Amino acid sequence: MPSRRPTSHDVARAAGVSQSTVSYALSGKGTISAATREHVLAVAARLGYRPNLAARSMRTRRSGRLAVVTGAAVDNRLQMLTGAGEVAAEAGFALDTHSVEGTAEDRTARVVELALGGQVEGVLTFLPVLPDALALGADAAPVVAVGAFDEQMRSAGELADASLLATVLDALFDAGHRRFLHVAGPEQYASARARRDVYLAAVERHGVASLGVVGGSWSAEQGREAVLALPADAPPLAVVAANDVIALGVLRGAAERGWSVPGDLVVTGWDDAEFGAYTTPTLTTIAVDLHEAGRRAMRRLVAAVQGTEAAATATPLQRVVWRESTGTVPLAR
Repeated sequence: MPSRRPTSHDVARAAGVSQSTVSYALSGKGTISAATREHVLAVAARLGYRPNLAARSMRTRRSGRLAVVTGAAVDNRLQMLTGAGEVAAEAGFALDTHSVEGTAEDRTARVVELALGGQVEGVLTFLPVLPDALALGADAAPVVAVGAFDEQMRSAGELADASLLATVLDALFDAGHRRFLHVAGPEQYASARARRDVYLAAVERHGVASLGVVGGSWSAEQGREAVLALPADAPPLAVVAANDVIALGVLRGAAERGWSVPGDLVVTGWDDAEFGAYTTPTLTTIAVDLHEAGRRAMRRLVAAVQGTEAAATATPLQRVVWRESTGTVPLAR
C-alpha cells in the first residue's frame, strides 16, 4: 500500500512552526523572515510535500465573496453584521452570512467547510469554534475568529469588558456618593459577571457602603423591585444597574416611593438604549459601539485575505454617556 501523501500539517509539525507560517512560506505572502521561509521550504522538500494544486486553483481564483458565521442575527448581532458588511463592501467584497446553531463542533465544521469550499476568499466567525481545527493550511481561505459571543450568543471577550464602569463609579465617589447598590444581570452572562466584579472592586477600593448586589435578570421589574425593597433610610444612594432596562425599573421604583432622581438616588445603566435619552430624567449609561466592533473584525479578515496587517486602532469601543440621572457628576471629574 502506498504511503500517505504528506500534508501542510506535517510540514508545520516537522518544521516546528505554525500552520499560518507554512502557508506564508509556501505562498510567498505574509511577514515571516527569509530565514524562516527557507527553513519551511527545506522541510517541505525533505518530506516530499506537494501542494494540492486543484484546491489551490480554487482558492486563488477570486470569488469576490467573504463569509460571516453567526447565530440568530437579532439586536446587537445585526449592528455587528452591518459594520462588517460595510468594510467588506469598501474592500470590494460581497458578504455571505451564515447562521449556525448547534455545538462548537457543528459550528467549527461549518467554518471549515466554508474555508475549504473555494466559494469564498475568507471566513469571519463571531461564534466560538475549536481553534485546533482551524489550522487548515495554505489551500484554505483565511479564517478569523473574534469570539464576540459565547455558545448561547451572549456577549463575550471585548464586548463583555466592564472596566469602564470603574470610571463611572470613581466619578460618583468623587461627587460625594458614599452608599451604593448594584442591580445585577443574570449570572450566566459574562458581561453581567464582569459588571458585578467591577462594582465590588470599586466599593472596596473606595471603602464606601454597599447595600448589596441584588437581582439576577435583565428585566425592568427587577430594578423596580430592588428599589421597593430598600429601607426607608437608603437615600442618598447611587444605584448601578447592569443594563438600561433594569435602570428603567429603578426609575419607576423610585417614583413609586416618592424618591427623586437625581436627588435621593442617582442611577446608571449600560447599553445606551434609545429610550434612555427620553426617560425622566434622562439616563446616564455606557454605550458599546457594536457597529465599530463589526467593522474592526472585518478589517482583520480583509487584511488576512490580502496578506497585509490590519491597521491598529486605539479608539475604545465603549464610552460613558453622562445624562441627567447622575446630576452634576460629570462636572466633578
